[in-house]
Amino acid sequence: MSEFRVEALFAGQPKPLGPRKSLSSIVKEAVAQLTVHIDKTEEDLQANQRLHGGPEKVLHQYNPLNYLTLRKHFPEGNFVPGSIGENLSVEGMDDATVFIGDIWQFGNVQLQVSAPRAPCNKISQRYGISNLDRFVGERGITGWYYRVLEPGIIYPGDAVNLVERSSNTVSVHELMQCAHKKTDKTLAAKLSALPILDDEWRLKCEKIAACLLYTSPSPRDS
Repeated sequence: MSEFRVEALFAGQPKPLGPRKSLSSIVKEAVAQLTVHIDKTEEDLQANQRLHGGPEKVLHQYNPLNYLTLRKHFPEGNFVPGSIGENLSVEGMDDATVFIGDIWQFGNVQLQVSAPRAPCNKISQRYGISNLDRFVGERGITGWYYRVLEPGIIYPGDAVNLVERSSNTVSVHELMQCAHKKTDKTLAAKLSALPILDDEWRLKCEKIAACLLYTSPSPRDS
């Protein structure tokens, strides 16, 4: 696999967002480095630490080419790298080619893909476009989160290399589509058994598999 490079890094602090002025850190600015610890970075602070951040969601990465898709469908939006709330921008890595459990080396920092980002209404509020979060989820262009295996400092221009990929895994896009469409019981059950998946997404997959199992017609009914 080709070596990638960190194009840009972003970090933010909680600020009022949306009609209720709820605090959010989705608005981020370019920074010269990210000082990465096991459960946080020094430069980036999450407003709602129950839903964001923590050891399973230390860093968020988003493919900068996805902004081309957003501009095409929503030309009124100001879509630029960093604006959807990501910390890492690396061209060439995307939801379809990055897999759950992947271990990636960013300079001297080692990260493991833990889960997709679950799009929320903060995305719609960020750009002032109704249901944009739904579009992002349907298209499977949500980006993904990392847990930290080896802390350190990431700089723009750092080399990015794949260290390890499990033979029993799925892409970020496939997991997101399974969770969004909720129609594939077999895949949902398989995903819920992945030990490298974070607990939040494992529970989502377990619920999908259980719901579909419960509602599937019996041979007598079909």
